[in-house]
Amino acid sequence: MLIYPIAALGLIGLIFGLILATAAKIFAVETDPKIEEIKNIVPGANCGACGYAGCAKFAEAVVHGDVEPGGCIPGGEDVTNEIGRVLGIEVSGEASPIATVFCIGDIYKTTDRFIYDGVKDCAISERMYGGHKGCAYGCLGFGNCARVCPFDAIRMGTHGLPIIDVEKCTGCGLCVKECPRDLIQLLPPGNNGHLALCTSQDRGKAVSKVCEVGCIACKACVKACPINAIEMEGKLAVINLEKCDDCGDCFEACPPVTIHPRSAIPSEKEAEEAAAAPKEVSESA
Repeated sequence: MLIYPIAALGLIGLIFGLILATAAKIFAVETDPKIEEIKNIVPGANCGACGYAGCAKFAEAVVHGDVEPGGCIPGGEDVTNEIGRVLGIEVSGEASPIATVFCIGDIYKTTDRFIYDGVKDCAISERMYGGHKGCAYGCLGFGNCARVCPFDAIRMGTHGLPIIDVEKCTGCGLCVKECPRDLIQLLPPGNNGHLALCTSQDRGKAVSKVCEVGCIACKACVKACPINAIEMEGKLAVINLEKCDDCGDCFEACPPVTIHPRSAIPSEKEAEEAAAAPKEVSESA
């Protein structure tokens, strides 16, 4: 009794299978093999730095000529050259930029306005009365930048500031977009030049009250620079890396030591050692 129903169902399944297989061949969309090859070349992080929703879309855009082979910023020069090889064209890849945090006001050198006991998220803290930090421009220290980095190039140090691994950083820019205080910038690769590691636009006295290493707009660095590579933008000293020749005069002249060489940005260990060192007491005290 069961043989006929089973046979009928099997026959129906076979017919529908043949129909689907035929339809798949008739309506199949041909995929350019170059797209698959480029998908295997790019990092696969789907970071969106190229402007497309994922690496697959970027690969399609490159093959169709909608974007340049160098559009994959995290891939850098090596990936650009490989894409050029697949497309059969000559390309000139450039080294990826490096993310840099323009704040050295760690937990030992800054004050808080109030005790924050909410969600450990920089954007949420910022919305709570403008953040808990005494400096309205300084790093909030909850690591949003580290969480969004798809290459594990950022970690939060024990001193409360992000630490960027320049060897892992691909310059994708996700951390730049994530920081609610715009403290992270993408700089040209390399260690040349000095940086004024602050973004505060407050007056000098107000800065000194909340941060030991913030720019106080004294203009000492501007006067000390022999090649006019430093200008004041509002109440903040800004160094032109294209002009800077690493003479170090600005570093020596800066009273709060806001300026540092790119090759010697204060480290987590240095911050901890400075905090643990006994404070000097003047004779007048």
